[in-house]
Amino acid sequence: MDPVVIPIFVAALVVVFLVAATVRIVPQARRYNIERFGRYRRTLQPGLNFVLPVADRVNTKLDVREQVYSSDPKPVITEDNLVVNIDTVLYYQITDPRAAAYEVADYLQAIDQLTVTTLRNVIGSMDLEATLTSREEINARLRAVLDDATGKWGIRVNRVEIKAIDPPNTIKEAMEKQMRAERDKRAAILHAEGERQAKILTAEGTKQKDILEAQGTQQAMILRADGESKAVELVFQAVHRNNADAKVLAYKYLETLPHLAQSDNNTFWVIPGELTEAIRTVTTAFGDQSAGAGPSVSAEREDSAAADVAAGDKDGVGAPEIEPNSTLALDAVAAADEAAKEAAAAVSDAKAEAEAAGETRLPGRGRASGA
Repeated sequence: MDPVVIPIFVAALVVVFLVAATVRIVPQARRYNIERFGRYRRTLQPGLNFVLPVADRVNTKLDVREQVYSSDPKPVITEDNLVVNIDTVLYYQITDPRAAAYEVADYLQAIDQLTVTTLRNVIGSMDLEATLTSREEINARLRAVLDDATGKWGIRVNRVEIKAIDPPNTIKEAMEKQMRAERDKRAAILHAEGERQAKILTAEGTKQKDILEAQGTQQAMILRADGESKAVELVFQAVHRNNADAKVLAYKYLETLPHLAQSDNNTFWVIPGELTEAIRTVTTAFGDQSAGAGPSVSAEREDSAAADVAAGDKDGVGAPEIEPNSTLALDAVAAADEAAKEAAAAVSDAKAEAEAAGETRLPGRGRASGA
């Protein structure tokens, strides 16, 4: 082997070693602390950096991104002497690599122990209910204490969160019973409120129904009475327009008497006081045939007719009839039949005119109601 090649090869190896020891490439979001002969020299920034070989060396490599640290559950005693296990989550970031490397030996352990002591101070002044419901307050107090203590370590605490608060099992069972009782109470109250509202709505509906039914009945009675009054008015006008005499009216009066005994309660029926006057009117209609009998005979006939009507049977069959063996003459019977026919014809004419008058008025009433 050529003796010149060996020195060249050795020189090349030395140059490569020196270049490799001189050049330092730092990744993004990383910081390297450089010591020269054991003393802090500087902190390398991301990118290409040059150092003195052999004299300079990298002491610590730090990540300056925001870090997440989850601690193990720690037992903490509350103000009411209950032991709860609290698990925290810490978000921090290194702001000064030199201080983080040289001001504290292990910043994670230091932060963990500081978090535990601060939690015990904060939770020790609260009872269990306040601890469970005051997480925001606990987080804020923890962050203030940690940020103040870790500032000189070159670390900024961005956020502290309580991940879990675990009370003892007996307390959990008691809390579950309490919550179950509260839920049962709310359910009973809601059920009672629902029943109350249902009863109120039912009562309101019944009230409105009764009011509407009463109004409907009232309107129906008013309309029925109005119709009956108009019908009576039409009949009255038709009777007066046809100038019905007292004979026809008296006959119709006697014709109505048998209907008094057709009701369910037909044990007795009352003879109106105008019966004698009606019989006298009918008798006067037969005056042409019975005038020769004299006043005494007429009076006897009236009394006999009244007695016959009053002594009628309880079934109320028909108007007073003329007995075949009575003292009235056959010509009087014929005259009575003729008068009855004339009365029936007059009543038929009155009804026809009343109907004609009603048909004449109905179109006008329809127009009035339509308007």
